[in-house]
Amino acid sequence: MPQRFEGRSVIVTGAGSGIGKAITERLLTEGAAVLAVDKVPDGLRTLPTSDRLVTHNQDVTEEDAPRMIVDLCLRHFGKIHVLVNNAGVGAAPRLHDTSDADFDRYIDINLRSMFRLSREALPHLKRTRGNVLNIASVMGTHGMATQAPYAAAKGGVVAFTRQFAAEYGPEGVRANAIAPGMILTPGTAGRFATGAYQARLIGVTPLQRYGSAEELASAAVFFCSDDASYVTGQILAVDGGASSSIFISDPIADLWAEKYDAEHSSA
Repeated sequence: MPQRFEGRSVIVTGAGSGIGKAITERLLTEGAAVLAVDKVPDGLRTLPTSDRLVTHNQDVTEEDAPRMIVDLCLRHFGKIHVLVNNAGVGAAPRLHDTSDADFDRYIDINLRSMFRLSREALPHLKRTRGNVLNIASVMGTHGMATQAPYAAAKGGVVAFTRQFAAEYGPEGVRANAIAPGMILTPGTAGRFATGAYQARLIGVTPLQRYGSAEELASAAVFFCSDDASYVTGQILAVDGGASSSIFISDPIADLWAEKYDAEHSSA
């Protein structure tokens, strides 16, 4: 495995499970020193043992979280080269079922915490000519039914990534985002096991399967590395082709045809 991150320090939020854990493990494999942040301590304990890994149990929405996270990284590693804003929450309600409290929660976790931590880390990223990677979603780039507050928050992540890239590119700081599609993680497994999700999501995905956190991590570390040194302001969909094509699987088409024929034959 190439050591693209040797001598570099990285902050990863939401690092204890799923996508964040896969990114953290891949960064460690490639030589990075990582500050892994998660509000669930049990998840952090499952990360590999390494003298280049520091774990920190904290909710990123807490008011002092950005300062504490940045200070801890500097205390252990001296510099900050990369910030990976991964912490987030999904499974949101529909618009007409969304309370103000729901909306505030999804914005706070998925957007506000990312904004505040990026702002806190920015002076240090300027010194290292580092970069930020944000985890957005295809729901933030394409219109989809359901999950209104989540889509609104992830749309904000997309816009912020592009703004950040435009404003701080002249100072050598890059910003990109990954927009995951249907990635199978412990947090999504329960929902994805239902027939409705299979039909709606896999049925319109050309690769006809869910993605893995490890596949997303491969794209993530590319953006964070010097291999992407001339790439900034980009939003990469890692979604099996779902957002870049008009695709309906044969089983779904057959079901629609059967329903259409039944409705019209009885008319």
